[in-house]
Amino acid sequence: MSIHSRFPNRSATGTHGKRALGVQQVLEWAFRTEKARLELPEPPDPERGDGLGFGLEYVLMQRAALGCRIDGGRYKPDSSTHEDAEVIAACVANLPTSLGGLRMAIRIAELARAGMTPDWMPGAVPRCVPVETKRNQHGDRSITIPVGTARVLSRGKWRTVELRACPVTFSPHPEQIAAARRHYAQWWLGLRWVREGLIAGGMLRSIEVTDTLPKREPWRASTRV
Repeated sequence: MSIHSRFPNRSATGTHGKRALGVQQVLEWAFRTEKARLELPEPPDPERGDGLGFGLEYVLMQRAALGCRIDGGRYKPDSSTHEDAEVIAACVANLPTSLGGLRMAIRIAELARAGMTPDWMPGAVPRCVPVETKRNQHGDRSITIPVGTARVLSRGKWRTVELRACPVTFSPHPEQIAAARRHYAQWWLGLRWVREGLIAGGMLRSIEVTDTLPKREPWRASTRV
């Protein structure tokens, strides 16, 4: 199989014969098609006299500076994985702490490997519903609970009656929707950082990363009438 046959068919050809892909396509190609892995530096071991060590991203940057492949070293790219995919994985692994660091890097890689976008709960609208229901021969009925008593005049006599209410909640809860959309926004910021890093680094040999990004707030567009 040729290298270019492993790229998505919908891609256009960029400059210098490179394949032009948006960053989400780039990530899915690297992690899903090429099965790239996040190569992260091992923690230093004082007993072995380790220093800070070098991650794969450092090796790749040194290779780019020298204009050649660096052989040897603790980290060695898998020969079955395209070299550009290793560069992409290294860029993701270097995501700064301010954008989620390692946790977000793993999330980005997992979603790309699955070919998925974070679930921002499209179309979700909070609705007031009973906390609990039960079913009988007459259908579903809301569960009620006692909340107090009251004195009422009935047929000329004062009687004490129990007051009951139906506990309700909102489903899905507004905070649940807001959290899903915060997670999407954080993922989007991570993708933008990766896109900028790949473009600025200029280390990809077969891919040209375009400016294309997923919608920043797709829920706003989806609510327009």
